[in-house]
Amino acid sequence: MSATLLARPRMALAARFLLRSQSGVAPALQKLHATLKPDELQADNTPDYVRLILRSSVYDVIGESPITRGVGLSSRLNTNVQLKREDLLPVFSFKLRGAYNMMAKISEGQKKTQGVIACSAGNHAQGVAFASRHLNIPAIIVMPVNTPSIKYQNVSRLGGQVVLFGNDFDEAKVECSRIAEERGLTNIPPFDHPYVIAGQGTVAMEILRQVHNASKISAVFVPVGGGGLVAGVAAYLKRIAPHIRVIGVETYDSATLQTSLVAGHRTELPTVGTFADGTSVRMIGEETFRICQDFVDEVVLVNTDEICAAVKDIFEDTRSIVEPSGALAVAGLKKYVTQLHPDVDHSKKTYVPILSGANMNFDRLRFVSERAVLGEGKEVFMLVTIPDVPGSFKKLQRVIHPRAVTEFSYRYNEHGHDSVSHSPKAYIYTSFSVVNREKEIKQVLQQLNALGFEAVDISDNEMAKSHGRYLVGGASKVSNEKILSFEFPERPGALTKFLDGMSESWNLTLFHYRNNGSDIGKVLAGISVPPNDHDVFQKFLDDLGYKYHDETSNMVYQKFLKY
Repeated sequence: MSATLLARPRMALAARFLLRSQSGVAPALQKLHATLKPDELQADNTPDYVRLILRSSVYDVIGESPITRGVGLSSRLNTNVQLKREDLLPVFSFKLRGAYNMMAKISEGQKKTQGVIACSAGNHAQGVAFASRHLNIPAIIVMPVNTPSIKYQNVSRLGGQVVLFGNDFDEAKVECSRIAEERGLTNIPPFDHPYVIAGQGTVAMEILRQVHNASKISAVFVPVGGGGLVAGVAAYLKRIAPHIRVIGVETYDSATLQTSLVAGHRTELPTVGTFADGTSVRMIGEETFRICQDFVDEVVLVNTDEICAAVKDIFEDTRSIVEPSGALAVAGLKKYVTQLHPDVDHSKKTYVPILSGANMNFDRLRFVSERAVLGEGKEVFMLVTIPDVPGSFKKLQRVIHPRAVTEFSYRYNEHGHDSVSHSPKAYIYTSFSVVNREKEIKQVLQQLNALGFEAVDISDNEMAKSHGRYLVGGASKVSNEKILSFEFPERPGALTKFLDGMSESWNLTLFHYRNNGSDIGKVLAGISVPPNDHDVFQKFLDDLGYKYHDETSNMVYQKFLKY
């Protein structure tokens, strides 16, 4: 799938409203819009977001988040980058805006007799808790049991009553709805409500006030999860400054907006990635998608390594560390300028990426640091097969030199032989620094091939980066071995559940786990399964409920871990 949705033809604003009123609005949205006051609606009975944003209550508790010029980014990209610093708000996230705006609209009678409830594992929870303390409204926050302690402890510190329930967000959401109905509490959604969207939309209003000569702003880059921020920003900008392009940024493994735009309707993703957990949403909101269909110009997709590189870029320009979702917009901007639109003259343009949050677990920094150089294109991982004879290493190093070798792994393997000449072979796992990635990879591969060496760029091989680099040299011969990568939830009992589900007739032949500071643990496991147990093994995987991928054919396993 393409990394971007190219610009769609923009019909005039009035024509879009006419088309929408003719085609009608879904009954669920009509019911939602009916909760607004008459003067908060447009002629077609949809929310007037400019008016809602101008009336927002968010400035009761915050000042405007600042704009910081990205000096380093501007220089490297040859353009003008202005960073919108939502990471500097009281709860280190833009989520406070929407939560507070909606809660401030609750009537005084409701505030005194009822409380609010929300389901969240992160920034929305902290926003609701902060708002509840300021407005003196009791708040219950339902969070999955595997929520990191740093998050639920902060919610408690801010004044929210935490209820830990369920193994994931979906189970917690069901419990949230049950408690809300049972106690008559007002549910504060994380994104799909006009008041929440309007609260987030105040970011756009500030951008137009803060950027010098706002008429020169070419595009605003917005991270996308459920769509509250991008919908609010787009609804305001396309009415007040329609020349500004609104570009959503998602991860490849959580592309709910792009998938829905391509389909023409909201689609639910079967699974979502967990690295950028603040934007890991299976399906975009109904009201937010309605707005995005009209006003979002383009969607850019980025990967984990590109996000890590963006975290580093932001740190170098601001000396602040944002969370993965907080760096999405910068990662998207870099890709937009350097890869998707390289022929455009960006030198006289101004781009504004929104840094949406900074709730980063400290333990995750090691992972971010390791992967940032890959995202920058400054490091290459390579699998090289050489004759296991004296002098081969020296020839390999002469090709890589003068580039700095960052990793080199080898272990003698008496079972590695060329299938034709039967001469011994060595499998090398190496990484080295580069300046011009594409040019230098091509040069290195050509020189190694000329020497009769086999070389493959494995910089995009996730198994190699997460596991293979730590296991090189452990080749073994195991009959009926299956190699699978898993995502284990980081909670007590996850490994026990895995082991208890295994049949006694299966043999665990490999297990590698390395904590990277996220809510999900990456595990590589080898299991020897008799052929007649195939169906039972498949049932074990299905019942386990952990996301997994069969890596048995992965070249890293075939070359380094098997003979």
